[in-house]
Amino acid sequence: MGPFHAVPFWQVNCPRHELTPECPPFLAGLSEKDRRIVGTPDSAFRLLAWDEICSIIRENRLEAFQRIPSELRRYKAFAFKLAKQHGSIASFVLQERLRWQAPIHPRGSPFQYAEDVKILCNDWPYGLDKRVVHLVVWTKFELEINPTCGDLTDKARGEIDAFVSRTFRTRVPAENVVWFRNWAALKSVDAVEHFHVMMYDADPAFVREVTNGDVPFSAQDGL
Repeated sequence: MGPFHAVPFWQVNCPRHELTPECPPFLAGLSEKDRRIVGTPDSAFRLLAWDEICSIIRENRLEAFQRIPSELRRYKAFAFKLAKQHGSIASFVLQERLRWQAPIHPRGSPFQYAEDVKILCNDWPYGLDKRVVHLVVWTKFELEINPTCGDLTDKARGEIDAFVSRTFRTRVPAENVVWFRNWAALKSVDAVEHFHVMMYDADPAFVREVTNGDVPFSAQDGL
């Protein structure tokens, strides 16, 4: 069985004062993948390097992005709490993070107006090299999808890439900026349109500027 299976998966990376003989409700019903990750010691997890990140995005292997096991555990506990307090993660994002009123209506066409876009830190980033900044670009408008494959159309990709170029690549070397949009099956929030931007070794002052000083929830005290 190996050392990773010496204890139940929910007890791995668990603080001693939180150990329970039964699986806590926020970890019940996890997918096989998430059970495996949560049950892996943090010491056995390897952070992704920048060249690996670029390869994953280029090859569209987005399922390869994973959170550090203890961070995935914290995220599941956080999401469970949010569902009780706000009804869903999407409601929380709208009310507390974006401060947008539902239903969402864009002022104009994609990326035409700044008020239709908000850039925030990813509250629960993947297990990446610590020099990588993971941001989420939230939009009031939908991104055009090809209905036959579920992927972005060439037009939408061009619009996103142009936005990323003028917003990020003018301040960070182009080779140090990548973006992607998660497949529907991988989205934790599918009610609000968004895509991800990752930057390598970006100036912290620029990150504060572009996110308006945002701080990810996972880095806040009491979580």
